[in-house]
Amino acid sequence: MMAEGERAATRYIEFFTAQIRNPNTRAAYARAASAFFGWCEQHGLALPAIQPVHIATYVEQIGRELSAPSVKQQLAAIRMLFDWLVVGQVVPHNPASAVRGPKHSAAKGKTRMPTREEAKALLASIPTDSLVGLRDRALIGTLLFTFARVGAALTMRVEDYYPIGKRWWVRLHEKGGKHHEMPCHHSLQEYLDAYIEAAGIAQDRRSPLFRTAEGRTGRLNSQAMSQPDVYRMIQRRAEAAGVATKIGCHSWRARGITAYLENGGLLEHAQQMAGHASARTTKLYDRRGEQISLDEVERITL
Repeated sequence: MMAEGERAATRYIEFFTAQIRNPNTRAAYARAASAFFGWCEQHGLALPAIQPVHIATYVEQIGRELSAPSVKQQLAAIRMLFDWLVVGQVVPHNPASAVRGPKHSAAKGKTRMPTREEAKALLASIPTDSLVGLRDRALIGTLLFTFARVGAALTMRVEDYYPIGKRWWVRLHEKGGKHHEMPCHHSLQEYLDAYIEAAGIAQDRRSPLFRTAEGRTGRLNSQAMSQPDVYRMIQRRAEAAGVATKIGCHSWRARGITAYLENGGLLEHAQQMAGHASARTTKLYDRRGEQISLDEVERITL
């Protein structure tokens, strides 16, 4: 891309800095664009020479190694980038617009989630005699009881936990700059109250709610935790609790939604609580059918 001239290079950089605001989307699209143009360079394709057949060949090639959703995401990144280049008059047309991605439909999400017993055991195993333990329990509780994405939880400030009347509420900073507010579950309120009091941050309203620890000192600094920090923490807590299921940050969103539905909650309410635009997305997190399937499999006896 840089070899195509200063104008193309500038437009390319502007795409990621000015057009895409979500940092996770920006990183994913940057990887996709870098991989595609690296492939073009290997095949001697300059930017003006790229045609739909080249993009279709690339999509077919990566489809042998990547899942259908990953291929669709990479194609979406390439298509969106070329749209940006067309608007900037760098190229005359979008060669990716006519290329179709692989078909993909899913009735159930792939996110692994802990069983009810594993979730309870993990939360109970977190030591509450340390500030880091109280923080970890409060963070996992936030993911579980609010169905929050980890990114939404990590951007919370202390002021995003607030009272309305006699009830406390939480405010999540979701994708696209949207704020999602909901009442705080009584268990989560207990976790957050204990953590905030121990951390002494109640008056520091504009500061990050979930903060990083200073090495092994047990003290917290003023910096917000990162997503890799949370993933590593969950792995440590799961190992200590003897959780066999391979879980991550998103696992608690699935566990919370499934628990809600198992206890008689309505799908449309779960959709609203999770901040999903479509009930079909919420349904991907509903794992009640897995237990039914297991019960039916056990009927196979000789």
